[in-house]
Amino acid sequence: MISPIRQKKRRKKRGSDRSGVRAKGAMRLLLPLSVLWLAAPAAALEGESRPDGVARKTVPYSGDNGRLFREEGVWNYSTMLLREDLGLLLLGAREVIYALDLNQIANKNASVRWEAPMEKQQECKNKGRDLRTECKNYIRILHTMDDGKMYVCGTNAFDPECDVMSYSDGTLSLENRKHDGKGMCPFNPFQSYSSIMADGDLYSATSMNFLGSEPVIMRSTSSSSPSASIRTEFKSSWLNEPNFISMEQMPESQDSGEGDDDKVYVFFSESAVEYDCVRRPVVSRVARICKGDLGGQRTLQKKWTSFLKARVDCPVLESQLPFVIQDTYLWCDSGKHWRSCLFYAVFTPQPESSGVSAVCAYRVSDISAVFSKGKYKTPVTVETSFVKWVMYSGDIPSPRPGACIDNEARKQGINQTLDLPDRTLQFIKDRPLMDQAVRPIDERPLLVWRGAMFTRVIANEVEAEDGKKYHVMFIGTEEGTLVKAVNYDGEMFIIEEVQLFPTPEPIKVLKFSDVTGQLYAGSEYGVVQIPLATCGRSTSCMDCVLARDPYCGWDKTTNKCVAVSQARGKCIQSAKQGDATLCPASGPVKLVDQSVWPGGNLKLRCPPPSNLAVTSWRWGSLPLPSSPRLQVLEDGLLILNASASDAGRYSCLSLEQTRAKGYTTTVANYQVSVAAGSGRGEQTSLQAQRGGPSVAGLQAAVGILMVLLAVLLGWNLYKGHLPLPWRCGGKETAEKNCAGSTETGQETRREGSPLVSQVDNGSNHKSPGENVSAASLQYIDDESTI
Repeated sequence: MISPIRQKKRRKKRGSDRSGVRAKGAMRLLLPLSVLWLAAPAAALEGESRPDGVARKTVPYSGDNGRLFREEGVWNYSTMLLREDLGLLLLGAREVIYALDLNQIANKNASVRWEAPMEKQQECKNKGRDLRTECKNYIRILHTMDDGKMYVCGTNAFDPECDVMSYSDGTLSLENRKHDGKGMCPFNPFQSYSSIMADGDLYSATSMNFLGSEPVIMRSTSSSSPSASIRTEFKSSWLNEPNFISMEQMPESQDSGEGDDDKVYVFFSESAVEYDCVRRPVVSRVARICKGDLGGQRTLQKKWTSFLKARVDCPVLESQLPFVIQDTYLWCDSGKHWRSCLFYAVFTPQPESSGVSAVCAYRVSDISAVFSKGKYKTPVTVETSFVKWVMYSGDIPSPRPGACIDNEARKQGINQTLDLPDRTLQFIKDRPLMDQAVRPIDERPLLVWRGAMFTRVIANEVEAEDGKKYHVMFIGTEEGTLVKAVNYDGEMFIIEEVQLFPTPEPIKVLKFSDVTGQLYAGSEYGVVQIPLATCGRSTSCMDCVLARDPYCGWDKTTNKCVAVSQARGKCIQSAKQGDATLCPASGPVKLVDQSVWPGGNLKLRCPPPSNLAVTSWRWGSLPLPSSPRLQVLEDGLLILNASASDAGRYSCLSLEQTRAKGYTTTVANYQVSVAAGSGRGEQTSLQAQRGGPSVAGLQAAVGILMVLLAVLLGWNLYKGHLPLPWRCGGKETAEKNCAGSTETGQETRREGSPLVSQVDNGSNHKSPGENVSAASLQYIDDESTI
């Protein structure tokens, strides 16, 4: 039940939508006014950023959906490292690290426990943390080192610690080279963080203290102390209550005519400093740092001299508040230049916003251009004593603030960041924010989805039978489902949504292996291995083609829907158009006989073959419209109060529209007959039962009972125990029998009580047609008994 306060707020919100925002004070107006301009680009996209519909198929949880690994008593399987060279999936959970077979994760090759010492757990508890959940060691960092060993860090009961781990002869072991992990690994196991290992250095984005109030983006060697690190400034203009999402490095020095340096990109969200309002909105950011950055000589000592950040937009029409980034995935074509790389990112709405998620794609070249050519924002103090951020229009120092050391800088005698002049360093210290935002490809989202909120994303490129390559996205949700969608030249088609876990657990990590061609999804509950191609779910050529899955095609040799890479010959596939006319003609659908008593009810099942299909019914050759007595349901047809005129052939047809055309198929055929007999008698018998057995079964039970009573009565009369029972009430025994009969009648018939419909959605039915009790659909209004 919604509380009166919430109801009042909702009415108030609806009223404001109709008549405009009514002021309650100037400060309350600042938030919507400050973000209103963010909605302007989205308004121009009306009709283009609305939800793209539903998945063609919704697959409930089944053990066949993927291979599951979990161990009883172990939780939080959220850190993964693919060691394809060893054939292993390294999996970090709470207090344990696993080495699983990459091809079959149900096979555990080895494991090692890493628990927080009891004294650490007690200290954590004394500081107000939960001993059973927070004061444990959650594995948060797993990276491959240059020597093939693994670098691993854990929260260690709010005292992060790192170690080196090795795998040899089927044994996973920690080398007891532990050192302080502050600034590398988060204190809080439930706090967002990110890290990568590059050229022996660990780049991490986390918090430096117990309270999580000192965010930092830091570089350190895997064995160094924090004092030798390079990090961000502790200033709100640099990082303001951030939630770190991901990190990636880009080899921008390759084939660079400017002698540029490699970059590290960091995605996060934070409270926006540039908005003048009481409650600052959360915005999405991308930051960039140069790998060769050594800090400044006097200004910005041991601090990044190349730290720049910019807003990341994913305009969705539903909300004026900007959507918040949740995950990114870097996709690059190995045969092309790094400038062709793409970042796929998932976004979710802020609280009290619309209930949709979105996926946007960004070119790395566009992001790089914002930092290398864009203008800066600068803080300005105004009379009302707050700071306003505006575009900087003054002179830009040389070398350009935040730029990496390149050929132009070297011409000025600046060969490393320690040589940068203080004017350049002071500029970037005060103005790390870019004025221009990073915009998605085509200025709109690739996919807008109304359903479970997105959490993780992975993209893969696949070549279809037509020779063209398409990008397929696999998106995890907060309810433990995996959404599979493909981009057909701007048209997003959602192939399926699959439930991966028995309980709706958020997917916390997604990894893809090029070697196995498998996906690996981790959650609090466990980890699941999923194939990219799930062709076996289609049992006919038409269903296989209409699925429009570029991984799958109909093998004419085996008459099965198979992965294109495993087909014996050329497959039937029409991924872009969904042209099912390529399929050979299918045989007639089997005719199923069904019968019903006069006055009885019958349900003919016809579940739609997909979420995009629309079903209809025909009686003989005529369309069958829905009526009070013939009710067309989502999964079938319900015939009420059957009569002889209802006999005949019923056909269920399915219509599914694709780019090519609409396809109509016959899903089910029924031959319905109405049994001969007194309709009134059978109807009365149906009314006398409530959700009980069928009429025939009840009649058989009554017959057996009558035979037994007759035998018992004859035996007692033969022995002289009873006089002839002409009427009820002659003897005490007869009275008891009458009383029992009356009690039975009351149990069977409850006058005037409504009976609940027993019509099911068909998910658990094994027979294509069902007799439905008339008592389940009406009131008993007579005195008849069985």
